Amino acid sequence: MAMFSVNATRFDPYKNFKFRVKWDGRYVAGISKVGALKRTTEPVEHREGGDPSTSRKSPGRTKFEAITLERGVTHDIEFERWANKVWNYGAGLGAEVSLKDFRKDIIIEIYNEAGQLVLAYKVYRCWVSEYQALPDLDANANAVAIQHIKLENEGWERDYAVTEPSEPSFNEPA
Repeated sequence: MAMFSVNATRFDPYKNFKFRVKWDGRYVAGISKVGALKRTTEPVEHREGGDPSTSRKSPGRTKFEAITLERGVTHDIEFERWANKVWNYGAGLGAEVSLKDFRKDIIIEIYNEAGQLVLAYKVYRCWVSEYQALPDLDANANAVAIQHIKLENEGWERDYAVTEPSEPSFNEPA
C-alpha cells in the first residue's frame, strides 16, 4: 500500500477550478469543464434456499460513466480530430471510421490554489461518442461559444505517485 504525505496545515478541500487534461503526451488547450468521474457497481441479489425472508447482495458488473469535456470554440482542432476517428463524413464510402487508433488514455490533473499538482487520475481506453462542434447560435446572447466531446471509457484510477505538496508560504520579510 502506498504511503500518503499529510499536509497538517491544510484543512480546506481542494477547489474545482484549477485543472488540466492531457492526451497524446500534450495538454489540451482551453478546456473549461470536465464532467465527473463516476463508476457504478450493480448489486446482484441472491438468497439461500433455507432463508425465505432475507436476500443477500454481492457486487456484480461495474460500469464507468462517460466524461464530458467542454471548451470555448477556437481554431484548435484537437476535439474534432479525435471525434473524426470514429466518424469522418468526408472520408468516403467505407472509410468513415478508423478503429485503428480511435482510443486514447487521458490524464486529468487537479491543482491547488498555488498551482501545484495535487491529484491526478488516469482514464483508460477513451473514445468520442458525442461531438458538438458549435452550440446554438443566438445574435441576442452574450456568451462564449462552447464545443464539447463525450468520452466513453473503460475505467479510471487515481495516480498515487502524485503526493500532496508542501504549500508555499508567502510570509513578508521581517
